[in-house]
Amino acid sequence: MEDQNRESKYLRAKDRVEMLKKFYSNLTSYIIVISILAGINYWNNQWRYMWFLWAAFGWGIGLSFHAFKVFGLNPFFGRNWEERKIQEFMEEDDKDESRWV
Repeated sequence: MEDQNRESKYLRAKDRVEMLKKFYSNLTSYIIVISILAGINYWNNQWRYMWFLWAAFGWGIGLSFHAFKVFGLNPFFGRNWEERKIQEFMEEDDKDESRWV
């Protein structure tokens, strides 16, 4: 039983590390691409119209949601909301099963 628990923890940790790697890869791509777009924007019109900010804003929104998911920063449901709800539903199922036995 303890081996299964340890293996389960290992798999969750591995998934978390994978999510972090994907987030940091996305963040690195964001910084590189937006920097290149800003350079192109400056080279073309010396900041008269900063069109690269539209791309930065749009991608930044997606990056923000990705960060919320990876770091568990859900402003609507709290930090461990999903786990608490799973436990609540499991307890309800146990009560329903014991009532009919």
